[in-house]
Amino acid sequence: MKVLANDGISQSGIETLKNAGFEVIVKKVAQEQLKEYLNKNAISVLLVRSATKVDKDIIDSCIHLKVIGRGGVGMDNIDVKYAKSKGVAVINTPSASSSSVAELVFAHLFGGVRKLHDSNRNMPLEGDSKFKELKKSYAGGVELRGKTLGIIGFGRIGREVAKIALGIGMKVIASDQTIGEAEITLEFYNHQTIKIPIKTEPVDMLIKDSDFITLHVPAQEKPVIGAKEFEKMKDGVGIINAARGGVLDENALLEAIESGKVAFAALDTFENEPSPAIKLLMNESISLSPHIGASTNEAQERIGVELAEQIISILKKD
Repeated sequence: MKVLANDGISQSGIETLKNAGFEVIVKKVAQEQLKEYLNKNAISVLLVRSATKVDKDIIDSCIHLKVIGRGGVGMDNIDVKYAKSKGVAVINTPSASSSSVAELVFAHLFGGVRKLHDSNRNMPLEGDSKFKELKKSYAGGVELRGKTLGIIGFGRIGREVAKIALGIGMKVIASDQTIGEAEITLEFYNHQTIKIPIKTEPVDMLIKDSDFITLHVPAQEKPVIGAKEFEKMKDGVGIINAARGGVLDENALLEAIESGKVAFAALDTFENEPSPAIKLLMNESISLSPHIGASTNEAQERIGVELAEQIISILKKD
């Protein structure tokens, strides 16, 4: 059976599939040519990331297709319900990139509270001529220790974020679909662990009490955070979106930055990818990255192996 990794797959994933008898094709086929390629080459498994869309037309037209795999968490680029109704299995890797995304959140957080994202722009330009002025401009940073981090969406990624936050001495509050209490496990050297209960509460309460807010929810029909939510936040709040474009109202964010309600923001995902609004890209109060939350070497290795193992489990049952 043939596997097309249209958006790539790690070498360890390739080897795992080959050892199980699969032929793996790593090739980027353009969206408009994908249907023809899948049929012509009798592809049984299509592996994608966010760049490739798998709609009803492809699912109906590609008679050899048995499995669609998404390297990552979100599957909004795949018509999952329709695929399953046609007997096509749909798989993803919800836990493989959790740590990578969580670490990126804190890369932005640490940089944001010390204005590193902006000083890195200006030091190369004026560091030799205006050193003292820049030193004064970027003084007055704040510490994360002792501050409250609000985590909206307390699934796998949200819980990894909580672990790091607790490790550096932050207070954590969370919001999820169900209100109550969730438990996370911190792991230490020599197999030592400790379980910590985290209270969950409605978003309306969380945003009032948080010094920093990070979003970890799937794609939504409307923003989770908009103008009304910004009004309820503390003055000088920091906010991070490493989830999906559209869960944060970007125009409302810019207005909140302009008013001083938001001290800094960090965006890894955008409403208009791959062409984010220029007014976001040019704003000195926003730390930016090009949707790289899951893009670490370790995460890609885990994703490849996890996809391979699921494919083998589905198609090699005999």
